[in-house]
Amino acid sequence: MSTKSVSKPLTQRAAWKALGAHCKRISKLHLRKLFAADAQRGEKLTAQAAGLFLDYSKNRVTEKTLKLLLQLADESGLRAKIDAMFAGEKINVTENRAVLHVALRAPRDAKIFVDGKNVVPEVHAVLDKMSAFSDRVRRGEWKGHTGKRIKNIINVGIGGSDLGPVMAYEALKHYSDRSLTFRFVSNVDGIDFVEATHDLDPAETLFIISSKTFTTLETMTNAQSARDWTLNGLGGDAKAVAKHFVAVSTNAEKVSAFGIDTANMFGFWDWVGGRYSMDSAIGLSTMLAVGPDNFGKMLAGFHALDEHFRTAPFAKNLPVLLGLLAVWNNDFLGAQTVAVLPYEQYLKRFPAYLQQLTMESNGKHVTLAGKHVNYQTSPVYWGEPGTNGQHSFYQLIHQGTRLIPCDFIAFAHALTPLGRHHDILLANVFAQAEALAFGKTADEVKAEKVPAALVPHKVFEGNRPSNTILAEKLTPEILGQLVALYEHSVFVQGAIWNIDSFDQWGVELGKVLAQRIVPELESQTAPKLKHDSSTNNLIRRYRKMKTPA
Repeated sequence: MSTKSVSKPLTQRAAWKALGAHCKRISKLHLRKLFAADAQRGEKLTAQAAGLFLDYSKNRVTEKTLKLLLQLADESGLRAKIDAMFAGEKINVTENRAVLHVALRAPRDAKIFVDGKNVVPEVHAVLDKMSAFSDRVRRGEWKGHTGKRIKNIINVGIGGSDLGPVMAYEALKHYSDRSLTFRFVSNVDGIDFVEATHDLDPAETLFIISSKTFTTLETMTNAQSARDWTLNGLGGDAKAVAKHFVAVSTNAEKVSAFGIDTANMFGFWDWVGGRYSMDSAIGLSTMLAVGPDNFGKMLAGFHALDEHFRTAPFAKNLPVLLGLLAVWNNDFLGAQTVAVLPYEQYLKRFPAYLQQLTMESNGKHVTLAGKHVNYQTSPVYWGEPGTNGQHSFYQLIHQGTRLIPCDFIAFAHALTPLGRHHDILLANVFAQAEALAFGKTADEVKAEKVPAALVPHKVFEGNRPSNTILAEKLTPEILGQLVALYEHSVFVQGAIWNIDSFDQWGVELGKVLAQRIVPELESQTAPKLKHDSSTNNLIRRYRKMKTPA
């Protein structure tokens, strides 16, 4: 790797310029021709790691494209950046923090240092505490204030404190204890809390309040409502709080003031970002659902992909390939979105989870040095489980005017086998990827005796790129591998774009303004407003509308 290359702005690097010229040369090259020219393409352009198999042959790339993308990774210092993350260097430059979600799933005997201190023992101390607590609840040893067994668990959080736990619970529901009911509250809209609790008994309900600072507006508003709901149902004895609430936080003072016993506070660290924290104490609800053993298997899956990412040659490195292809599609082919399409109903919340992971990480407009970028960063990630999406938005992907790369995720074995269902499901995965790549020409349509006027409507241009990710079945290990795959793909993209993938300042401005507006909405007298004319008018109108006639 040339230090001189890394110091250059991205668009001035040799590989970036070469990719631009190369893209112009092959822009009209169709996947039909690429496959016709190489009968082994579908076998060559694949990679495998741990339990995941990646087929990326249906991307609009040639051997030259891949060579240049790997050169771009080298010129961007990707290997050194990976090493820096695993070494605990403070690569989150705007917050001067290490980025060590990989430490959350490191084996007990590993050594990972932050400021000269091995953090792995602390990680396992929290995991051990979570395991002991989970076992008590799952065995019925943890009793509520009235002596009843806990049967309902509600996780209260937002962002990474909600999206990860919800996704993991749904993904691993097959392995969960069905005698326990799990609910998740995140939205400050009161409907979310009311619906989550409407059919539950406070005497049998445990709340997990997940907030690092214990000050997050939405989370603490819901937490206060949970406290009121619990006490109203249990005779108003404040001592009940300690039996029905635990905290995932680092703010012992505020946790204690809320009424939670700090012995039941599970901590984490500033070197773990919220969207990277589902395998930390934030995953307490996941452990309660599936048990410590399955949670440990999930961590082992994470670690297996971590090690692959850290050590595998880039040409066979799944996260590197996925990340580089995303850069190619985004910055050179002009794709503005990516559809993530899991053909597995248990992964129904996986696209929503990836939205935060990808867009909060790489939705940035300046480089690490604070200079405005002159290239595209994160595309929009979205998706739905198959086959539902096929009867919704696939029309746009197949015949619309926008290029939308797709990630198909599928499993060889169903967790709940039912007749022919799984073969039909997998047939749809393979058919959709094939149709997107190769389409249907006008001649092929005419050969079907279609009336001439309808021919243009039935033509599929094809040449729509996709990846297919296959695994044996959705296990805790495989879920960990899948999440780590996308975590590290996000890292690769951010490393190429030279941005900070681990801060989220864009979340802050709206929060600050909301805190300013809340008292203006609640004031008994008309407040003096100093916003723009639109915001002032909306505030006044809302105040008038909410006042009883």
